[in-house]
Amino acid sequence: MTKIVFIDVDGVSRSVDVADGMSLMQAAVNHNIPGIDADCGGAVTCGTCVVCVPEAWKDRICSRSDLEKQMLEFSVGDADRFRLSCQILVKPELDGLVVTIPDLHC
Repeated sequence: MTKIVFIDVDGVSRSVDVADGMSLMQAAVNHNIPGIDADCGGAVTCGTCVVCVPEAWKDRICSRSDLEKQMLEFSVGDADRFRLSCQILVKPELDGLVVTIPDLHC
């Protein structure tokens, strides 16, 4: 199990143990993390699972696909620090990753 920390829009931190190979989105849904709606279930068609990934972790996470880039451009203007959590698969190298759920509804 890999430990991932989600910080919601209210600043509440939740640490969860996630099975390797699971997406961050599915882990958030399984643990009722507020702000990860996952309306499309991971099909990269809604942009409701956006997280902010710290710069220091970007080299440990897979690169964005063209489809993810397009969805981020549509939903958040393609800010470099954002990712779709459905596209980040948990692996041991991500143990201790802290992601922030941005307030995109303001």
